[in-house]
Order: sequence, then structure tokens, then C-alpha cells
Amino acid sequence: MKQVLQNIANGETNLVDVPCPQTKVGHLLISTSKTLVSAGTERMLIDFGKANFIDKARQQPDKVKMVLGKIKTDGLMPTVEAVRSKLDQPLPLGYCNVGIVLDSCNTGFETGARVVSNGNHAEVVRVPKNLCAKVPDNVDDESAAFTVLGAIGLQGVRLINPTLGECIVVTGLGLIGLITVQLLRANGCRVLGIDFDSSKCEIAKLLGAETVDLSKGEDPIKAAEAFSRGRGVDGVIITASTKSSEPLSQAATMCRQRGRIVLVGVIGQEISRADFFAKELTFQVSCSYGPGRYDSEYEEKGNDYPVGFVRWTEQRNFEAVLDMMASGALDVKPLITHRFSIDDALDAYKCLDDKASLGVVLDYPSDNLAELTSRSVELTPSVTNSPAPASCAFVGAGNYASRVLMPAFKGAGASLNTVVTSAGMSAVHHGRKQGFAKASTDYAEVLSDNSIDTVVIATQHNLHAEQTVAAIKAEKHVFVEKPLALIESEVDLIEQAYNESGTHPKVMVGYNRRFAPHILKMKELIGTVKGPKTFIMTMNAGDIPADHWTQDPSIGGGRIVGEACHYIDLMRHLAGCKITGFNAMCIGDAPGVAIREDKASITLSFEDGSIGSIHYFANGGKDFPKERIEVFASDAVLQLDNFRKLTGFGWKGFSKMKLSSQDKGQLNCSKAFVDSIREGTASPISFDEILEVARVSCQVAKQLRV
Repeated sequence: MKQVLQNIANGETNLVDVPCPQTKVGHLLISTSKTLVSAGTERMLIDFGKANFIDKARQQPDKVKMVLGKIKTDGLMPTVEAVRSKLDQPLPLGYCNVGIVLDSCNTGFETGARVVSNGNHAEVVRVPKNLCAKVPDNVDDESAAFTVLGAIGLQGVRLINPTLGECIVVTGLGLIGLITVQLLRANGCRVLGIDFDSSKCEIAKLLGAETVDLSKGEDPIKAAEAFSRGRGVDGVIITASTKSSEPLSQAATMCRQRGRIVLVGVIGQEISRADFFAKELTFQVSCSYGPGRYDSEYEEKGNDYPVGFVRWTEQRNFEAVLDMMASGALDVKPLITHRFSIDDALDAYKCLDDKASLGVVLDYPSDNLAELTSRSVELTPSVTNSPAPASCAFVGAGNYASRVLMPAFKGAGASLNTVVTSAGMSAVHHGRKQGFAKASTDYAEVLSDNSIDTVVIATQHNLHAEQTVAAIKAEKHVFVEKPLALIESEVDLIEQAYNESGTHPKVMVGYNRRFAPHILKMKELIGTVKGPKTFIMTMNAGDIPADHWTQDPSIGGGRIVGEACHYIDLMRHLAGCKITGFNAMCIGDAPGVAIREDKASITLSFEDGSIGSIHYFANGGKDFPKERIEVFASDAVLQLDNFRKLTGFGWKGFSKMKLSSQDKGQLNCSKAFVDSIREGTASPISFDEILEVARVSCQVAKQLRV
């Protein structure tokens, strides 16, 4: 199927053939009939992509600060690679979609229903149920494609809280502005529209507004004074897009005492206190389509807000807009200026260079259902069907997988066969870049493919155990990006699948730190020491928001299972013997502390009498090294800072080992695994040790949550 993607690094817009998305519980699979290009938002994204690195940095000063901090701790080249990788992620364009439900996935929508959604410009889209709404029979597809933009305007209107007869100014007469004009008129308001474009002012007049044409030198302040009969306007909705703060200053000047200002668009926000203080004005920024936006519980998990407490959610705003269209109170036909087939989507985007363009509608004429719902796309013509050692399929193509693991496996000599992702677009993008033969959204197809003998799992953490079990049962070697599992019962299932397998395929977890050059040296040095050792490992992990998926116990498993497991494995590796006990303690319950377990100390004891402490702290400062490892043994100490500098104190013949850039062992780890497959040697980490570390990690996380 076809989809419009943008490269944020260079601003290029491409029409790409991608596999049909996977179905997903709580989501609709929709065959698209029409989409609407959002001239303002999509033009802004394209302009940002076309900007050079300096201009991008100027637009995101907070990101520049983060980059400078990363250079200080990790070094220049790793930081440059990380930034390039971030910019290299494909961005799906579009968020105004109408189509037919192909698969309702138990969402309450019936298959065959006509729905609107915030789906992208693609022939088939997968959208959460709370971001969809049924289209009334008397609303055509072209009109319905304006629903999401209409909901953005409607949310601004709801926040301005208009009453019958009030006079409201709409600054910026683009698509959202002109829809806002109609919604205000339907509320019984008098409306004054302001814009630089004469043609848009004329449309606003046809829709019942008075206008100020800035291109003709008309004064908006004087016009608003006359419009309000000298009292000042009751409210201003700003739907413009500009870097200037002038629209905000004008709005404050236009308003009456205790007037309301709502920002829907994107403008400069330098506020003059004097403008707002004297009149006691209110200023509010509208959040997209309405309540529920960016709330994963509502959008991704489908948990609706009770109507008695939240009358107008984003989905109910969609429905209200469609009802307005059905009644004739909202007419978007005058806003359509261009129509294109999806095959000519790149020509459609050229229209955005013309500031007079408004509604650009894309049509999706294909009715070949088999073609649209194909779950794989060939990327290169040279696909071999004969088994080859270390013929890999990657499941997941996120930032770490695409930036680190794929190049590492390729460099180690693995054959890159198939890359599988849930939505398909990143599979195509990174698959082509890394030289994969095929992109797919079907993991089952990978498991049944005899030309693939190795699976690399780099998906969300809650999928690791299930996908590992399936790969073992299919007799594939498995490399799992940590963690192996989130709970002990999942570890048991993996062990059971392995024991029942006739071939006992290799199972490896990406505990790369034990393969880092500094750790190899450290292991060599302490290998000469007889007797117990003591370890102190500190991870200055940095804060991650409480609503991030990694913090969700059911999805990410929390940061102890998801990341501190690296250190449980590393200490187990350096001790060289089994873990005999552990204890874990996290920061106390206190006001303002949303997550406690990512501020924890873990102690481990080992069979040979060694002990160690892991300090995993998310509340430290960024100026301190992110990772520090200390080993105390035989009247000597080793100290490793951030995998760049290893210092020896009291070690005969060793004082320091320093690298120009950070090396956490990812390349060595991948190579060791690939080599073991190609050469038929033992797995780099024993299966028993992998299970031991996984169980201890799960037990530690469980103890911290009690």
C-alpha cells in the first residue's frame, strides 16, 4: 500500500510502498477513501525538515542543551550519531482521514462502517477507537475529511465559551480559522476575521463574518473597536501561524475588560504584563482536538472519560463536527481548492508553496483489497530461499535497533533478511537503508520462513517473552534486546519452550556491557585475584516522565527490569559465580515523587563471598557521569567512568585505559553472537546464566514495588 512519509533530516516528502499495518486490539484497520492535507501543520513540518542543522537548533533550544550535555558525558561522535539517528526516523504525514473499516478488532465499530479518524495519508491506517467516529449518511467523504481540523477549531470555540450575541475575533483565516468562523456563527456570535490574504477574507465574508484585510493596510485595532461598538471584543481566537507575538498583543488591545483569548495556532508568546494586567484578561492555549489528546489511557488503551464529568472528549468533538455538517450548519465545500489522487501526492504538496491554497484533498481510488492488505514488501530483488547461517529477521526497528543493532549485525557478517514492525513504515525506511531483503508487518511469516534461522527481538518489553517463546518453538536462534521478560512466570515459559525444543537454539540477551573493551580489561585484571571482591555500580540514569511507556509495569516493566538488569548481569559476569541473595530498597514515599523504584539501591551476594551494590538513581544531575563502576579487590581498586576511562589504583602494570569515544560493547556483543551461529560454537552467554539474571531482575523489581 502507498503512504506519504517525510524525512525530517532533509525535508524530503516521499510516496512509499509499505506493508499493511498489523491489527491491534482496541484499534480500527481502515481502508482510506479521502484524506485532507493540513496546509498549516504539514507546511510547518516540511519547512522544519528543509532547515539546516543550525536553523533546526535555533527552533529547538531545549534540545540543543540536551545535545551539549550528551557530548560532555558520552563524547562527540556518539552524540552526533544519536542526533542523526533521531532525525532519520520517518515521519508519517497527515491526520485527517475518512474511510471504511476493514477490521474492527472488538472496538464496537462494525466492519464496513464509514468512519473519520486522525489517520495518516496512507491507503490503510490503524487508529485507536477513541480517535474515530462514524460518518452520518448525508455527509460525503470529502466533507468528512475536514472533521479532525473542525474538531481543533471546535475545541478553541469551547474554550472561548461564547454566548449568544457576543462579538469574537478570529485571527488567521486558514482552514481552521474559516471553520472556526462558521462554528462561532452557529453559536449566535458576531465574528470579525483577520488575515493578510484577500481571497480568504472574501470566503470569510461569504460565511457571515466581517473582515480586516491586512494586505490592504486596514487597521485591526480600529476595526475591532468599531465592530464591538466601542466596548472591546468579548474574545479572540488566534488560529494564525507566525513567529511574531503581534497577534497576541493585538488580541489583548482589542479585548474588553475580562475578555478571553484562546490560542489554537502557533505564534510567538511574548506577553506584555501591562496588556493583561489592566483588563484582567484570560489567556489559554487549546490542546488539539480536545480532552483525551495525548493521554495514553484514553487514546491507546481506549478508556473513555465519563460523559457526566467530561462532556466533550476529542471523539465527541469529532461527532459534534459531523453533526454540524449533517445539519448544514458547517459547510466545508468552499474551502476545497485542490484535489489529487494519492499517486500524485507529491504534486499536492507543491500546492503548499502557494499561500492562497486551502483545502487539498487526496483521493484513494484503489479497490484491490489483496494489494492494500499485503503484509510484506520486497526491498531488494536478491532474496535467497536457501538457508544461510545467521540469516536474520529483526522484529522492531526503533531508535536503538536501527542505530546500533542493525549496523552491528550487518558488520558482524549476518545476512539481513526481513525487518518486521507493527506499522510497516519504519520497516521499509530502515530496511532499505541497512540492506534488508524484505519489510513486513507479519511476525508469523518470519517464523515460518526456512531461509531465516535467527530472530532479533527489539520490540516493546511486554512482547519480548511471547516473541522469544514463539521463535524458540520455530527453532530459530534468538537475540533479545533486554529484558528477556517482565515477570518470573514468563521466564518459566521461555525455559520450558527451550527444554522442549529438539534443537535447543541459541538464546542471547543483549547484555552488551560485559563485552565492552574496558570490562574485558577489568575481567582480565580481577581474574588474577583470589578471594571475594566488592563492587559498586552507579547509574545516574536521568529522569523519565512517569507516563513514558518504559515506566508502565505492564508494558515497559519499569526501569529496573528494563535497564538495571544490565548491571545485575554485569556484576554476575565480573563475579564469575552464581548470585546467592539480594536485597533492594527504593526512595521513600514522599510528595512529588511519582516513581520510586527508579531511585533504588540493590545489593547482591555471590557464591564465592563477593558482594556488590547497584545504585540506580533517576534523580541525579546530568553533569555527573551517567555510569560509574568500581571494583575493590586485593588491596587495589578499578574505577570505570562512563565507559570512556578505566583507572587502576594499586594494580601492578596497569594504571589507566582511555578511549576517545564511549564504547559499551554493542559491536562486540553482536559479533560474538553471530560468530557463535556461523561457527557452531557455544552461545556467548550460557542459557542458565541468562535465566538466572532474568529471574533476579524480576524478583528485585517485585520487591521494590511491595
